[in-house]
Amino acid sequence: MKILVTGTEGYLGSLLAPILLKKGYEVLAVDTGFYKVGWLYNGTELTAQTLNKDIRNLTSEDLQGIDAVVHMAELSNDPAGQLSPNITYDINHKGSVHLANLAKASGVRRFVYMSSCSVYGLATEGDVTEESPVNPQTIYAICKTLVERDLQTMADDNFSPTFMRNATAFGASPRMRFDIVLNNLSGYAWTTQEIKMSSDGTPWRPLVHALDICKAIVCALEAPRDLIHNQIFNVGDTSFNYQVKDIAEIVADVFKGCQLSFGDSSTDNRSYRVSFEKINQLLPGFKCEWDARRGAQQLFDVFTQIDMSEETFFFRGFTRLKQLEYLIRTQQINPDFFWTKKPS
Repeated sequence: MKILVTGTEGYLGSLLAPILLKKGYEVLAVDTGFYKVGWLYNGTELTAQTLNKDIRNLTSEDLQGIDAVVHMAELSNDPAGQLSPNITYDINHKGSVHLANLAKASGVRRFVYMSSCSVYGLATEGDVTEESPVNPQTIYAICKTLVERDLQTMADDNFSPTFMRNATAFGASPRMRFDIVLNNLSGYAWTTQEIKMSSDGTPWRPLVHALDICKAIVCALEAPRDLIHNQIFNVGDTSFNYQVKDIAEIVADVFKGCQLSFGDSSTDNRSYRVSFEKINQLLPGFKCEWDARRGAQQLFDVFTQIDMSEETFFFRGFTRLKQLEYLIRTQQINPDFFWTKKPS
């Protein structure tokens, strides 16, 4: 099987591509390179052939001979999405549908789309399932729902989209992100020996380790077609729904000597618990291996090994919004988020 994977120089893609290569798949990688500068440690044994392209510029020629697509190359997370909502819509919605149309026209049979549990937004009645109504609160989450809607109508006997609604990711990656909750708290615990929560930490968040997301993707690619055809899967484990305060307490416990304090109630109204029974019951081979404590310990071990500094933790390359703001400020990307000409 030849698989085209978008976003291979990002947080998840830099883990997924080597896993697929080790399993014997042929991988064609696609990445525009916004976050190439963010390299925390040498953790990539195999590197896929890479097209340095924006997904909006992909053509049918790029999809020739491809059997499956794994698509995760979008402007990632809510703050980055709010930086330029129109461009977020152009890349995350229109760009993703453009890729799906190219894939279907080129005879690609499977299309695995990285969606997000953030589509649930604010949910107060129990654990939401794949059948629960979505309630996106940000342009990032809205675009996820729009892509799901449009790709579902494209499904037919020859084209099988699958939608992976990932819980909030955590864990170590060579292309690290410190702008997601457990990773961020772990970075503060290591560099400042203090976690000062501005909120009371009561909102709920489901967590899933980056490697467990990769496992879910592999399982979706290898599962019988009738199990994954036009299906939505929440990716995670129901027992890994945490209140933010619980995540902070776990991190503070792993990073010994870290002082933890909480603030007033949060102005962020996103709170949701998610059921992951469907993926654990229906997708062959899937089961999460990483809980929050094991993930925090992994980060502690990585930080120890590389002797991570405060300068590294706060480096723009590990925070999506900071890096995009830098590329805009230095005019390396234009207002449409395309690369400008290289310096002479």
